[in-house]
Formats: sequence, C-alpha cells, structure tokens
Amino acid sequence: METEALIHVKVTPRSSRNQIAGKEKEVYRVKVTCAPVDGKANDALVGFLSEKLGVPKRDIEVVSGKTGRLKRIRIRGLTAGEVDRALEEA
Repeated sequence: METEALIHVKVTPRSSRNQIAGKEKEVYRVKVTCAPVDGKANDALVGFLSEKLGVPKRDIEVVSGKTGRLKRIRIRGLTAGEVDRALEEA
C-alpha cells in the first residue's frame, strides 16, 4: 500500500514571499507570491510544498479547493506525521 497524507491548507496569494505562516487547528496557512490567476497560485503552492517536503511535484495534488483559498492537498510518499514535522520546521 502506498503511503500518503492529506492536509488542509489556507492559501494567501500575492504575498511578499512564499512561507508557512503557521497552523490553526488542522489547517496550515501558506503564503505564496503568485496571484490566483490561471492556477498560478496552485502551481506555486505545489512547488513550495515540494521544496519543503523533499518530494517531487508529481507526488503533490490539489484534491479540492482549486479555485478557493481553502484546499485539500494529497502528498504521496509521506505519512501525516512526517508532513507535520517537515512543515513545522519550515
């Protein structure tokens, strides 16, 4: 069975830099520099998470919330605990 984690992310587009802005309950707050136009903010989010988690972009998928700020993200290859640790260190 393949390992995967589902996380909830609230995205703030048009930020001054890409960063993890904390965690409220079970929702990570992530700031990205791109504007939410033509999926650019989603692409920036996937790229940023890929970098922070050390997994390829192809293993990160926006499952729901593609056009909203609140998103569900599937990450293949890591457990929820591994994702939590990596993002809290970021």
